Amino acid sequence: MGKIVTFGEIMLRLAPEGYYRFVQASTLGATYGGGEANVAVSLSNYGMDAAFVTKLPKHEIGQAAINELRRYGVDTSMITRGGDRVGIYFLEKGASQRPSKVIYDRAGSAIAKAESADFDWNKIFEGVEWFHFTGITPALGDNVAQICLEACKAAKSKGITVSCDLNYRKNLWTREKAGQVMAGLMEYVDVCIANEEDASDVFGIKADNTDVTTGKVNHEGYKDVARKLADRFGFKKVAITLRGSISANDNNWAAMLYTDGEYFFSKNYLIHIVDRVGGGDSFGAGLIYACMNGCSAQDTIEFAVAASCLKHTIEGDLNQVSVDEVKKLAGGDGSGRVQR
Repeated sequence: MGKIVTFGEIMLRLAPEGYYRFVQASTLGATYGGGEANVAVSLSNYGMDAAFVTKLPKHEIGQAAINELRRYGVDTSMITRGGDRVGIYFLEKGASQRPSKVIYDRAGSAIAKAESADFDWNKIFEGVEWFHFTGITPALGDNVAQICLEACKAAKSKGITVSCDLNYRKNLWTREKAGQVMAGLMEYVDVCIANEEDASDVFGIKADNTDVTTGKVNHEGYKDVARKLADRFGFKKVAITLRGSISANDNNWAAMLYTDGEYFFSKNYLIHIVDRVGGGDSFGAGLIYACMNGCSAQDTIEFAVAASCLKHTIEGDLNQVSVDEVKKLAGGDGSGRVQR
């Protein structure tokens, strides 16, 4: 198996205990996470050779973030050290009809102030088979978008497969800016990952008869979305997660994979959510794992969705499950019975 490199920002996550609101909490629990870092941890937990690339300060908080990645076997040797701060995000978990809330405090973070000279992509990509980033990273600033473009160009020059999770974040940039920047990056992407809203938010490609605010997701409508994305940008694969939100605690969860002109839908899961942050990242990691291990298209989408389904039951950003656990659920064992 070749090596996987992911590139992005790892942040300090501060969250009240349980379902306390920010204004109620007297303490905040501290953990670490971030889109591409979450993917690297998942892949490492699956036994893959995964490296995470970013820029972090030399002080103890930066080191604590690196130590968290090392704990799961992620290669941190290519992380650049420098800058003044680690980005922070505050998470308030939603319940029932009250949605979860995220507040960012990441302006001026080490990676947001990074420069092209901080990363030697020719060295980073030695022996690498797959490169992954998300739309969150170029949203951090024009300088970081340029670094993403340089990474994509270097990866393609070396024949490395490139995947991108569109991951639109309205708190980081506008739809117009996202569409402009991401369109330039998509030229180098082989595998596009999106949720049920991303294609509309970033590229204006909408699914018919879908209203995500009411939980009405028309699975058939996403065939057209996937095909239009592939036709526009030449993607080899397009994977779209399909979340039907019943409430903050209960969702329907499925996905679709479009490849070689064919559509493959996963089974649907009714999930009761413990922590939904990182759900999309665990899907992306599952997709990458299955693709790199030569799974069929149907098995690939089933593995990715099952992996993400399990992540929703785990506290924190990181998906801490094994390949065997994912395969068991993908194979139909979702009873939740005690394993003795």
